[in-house]
Amino acid sequence: MADYSYLMRGIVPVATESSVLVSSSRYLNDPRVRDWVATHLLRRNGPDVPTPSDSIQLVQILREVQDIDRINALLAAERARNPALDAWFREGFVSTFQTADLAHYAPDTVGGIFYAQLTDKNLQVDIVPPFEPRNDFEYFQLRAGQTHDLEHIIGGGGFDFIGELVPYYMRLANLFVHLDPELAGELSAFSILGSTRILTRAVLHYPQTWLVTLDALERGATVGRQSDPIYLMRYEDVFHLPLDEARAALGIRGARFADTAEASAQWN
Repeated sequence: MADYSYLMRGIVPVATESSVLVSSSRYLNDPRVRDWVATHLLRRNGPDVPTPSDSIQLVQILREVQDIDRINALLAAERARNPALDAWFREGFVSTFQTADLAHYAPDTVGGIFYAQLTDKNLQVDIVPPFEPRNDFEYFQLRAGQTHDLEHIIGGGGFDFIGELVPYYMRLANLFVHLDPELAGELSAFSILGSTRILTRAVLHYPQTWLVTLDALERGATVGRQSDPIYLMRYEDVFHLPLDEARAALGIRGARFADTAEASAQWN
C-alpha cells in the first residue's frame, strides 16, 4: 500500500455540531449548486436535456445563492472610481431591436451576419425575456444577455456548443483585466461554472474534440485580455460595419475565428 502521508500533511479536521454539510463556501453549502455541478460537469450531451437548459437552471440558482446586496455595493464602489462604468449605468441603454430590423444590413456587416445566424438557426434576439432591472447588478445581467450572441460574432465564436467557450472566456478574462478582482469574481460565477461543463465533458466523453475545445478557450481569453471593456460595448452601434471595422471601432483585439461546428456535432 503506497504511503501518501507526505501529500496529506496539513489537513486539519474541523469539529462541528451541524447535522448537515456545512463549509465556508456558499456554493458548496447549497445542494442545488452541488447537484448542478455534479450533473452538468459529468454528464454527456443528450436530446432529453438540451444544453441551453443547463445555463438557465444555473442562472436561477445563482440568483438565490449569491449575495446580490454585496455585488451592488461592489458595483457602487467601482462606479465611484470608474467614470466610464458610471456613465454606462447612468445611460442605462436597453436594446429593443428585433430580427426583422436587421434584414436590410449587407451580408458582410455585423448586422447582416447576425441576421443570417438568427434566421438560419431559428434563433431569437432575446435569449431570456426582457425585464425591468431594479438595481445595477440586474442591469449588468440584462445587457450581458442582450449582447451574448453578438459576442460570438465579434469575438470569433461559432454558434455551437464548443463555440460558447469564446464569449465565456472573453468575459472571464476581460472582467479581471478591467475591474476590481472581487467584483470580477462575483460577476464571473455563472461564466466559470457554465464554461467548465464544456471542458469536463470534452475530456471525459468527447476527447477527440479536446484540442478544438482548448483552442476556443484560448481564443476567447486572448480577446478578453487584449480588448477594451467588453461589458461597456454597444454592438448595436456597429451593425452597419464590416466585422474587422466593427472590432476596431469597439476596441476588440486578438479575435480569430475557427469553425467548431464539426467538432460540436460529435457531441450530439
